[in-house]
Amino acid sequence: MTLEKCVLVIDPELPVGVIANTAAVLSLSIGRHRPQLIGDDLPDYAGHRRHGITTIPLPILKGRQAALKALRAAVKPHEPALTVIDLIGATRTTRSYSEYADALATTPEDALDYLGIALLGPQKLVNQFTGSLGLLR
Repeated sequence: MTLEKCVLVIDPELPVGVIANTAAVLSLSIGRHRPQLIGDDLPDYAGHRRHGITTIPLPILKGRQAALKALRAAVKPHEPALTVIDLIGATRTTRSYSEYADALATTPEDALDYLGIALLGPQKLVNQFTGSLGLLR
């Protein structure tokens, strides 16, 4: 059995609210693609049901803009072994998913600015690309 790992890599130079939003969007998107990462609902001490949470750690690492661009390019050949979700700066200026789709479709790859990237896949492969990145604190 191959151990899986999931990490988020986010630009630490972003405002704290944008960092938080980037982490939320990437996490929700990973959850959509891999719903089995969310555990079963659990009872609390009083017997009330609490919704399940992620069953694996989700470290948030830091990577500045240049590192995010390099990471995105480096992992491209490893899809679909890696689930890769990226969030680009257009999310800060567009007001709907349709506008975001238009911005993504009309922006050349080298002009994309990344806010963050989520990687999910075999632990060894994820570590290969993110092992040297520090935790976002």
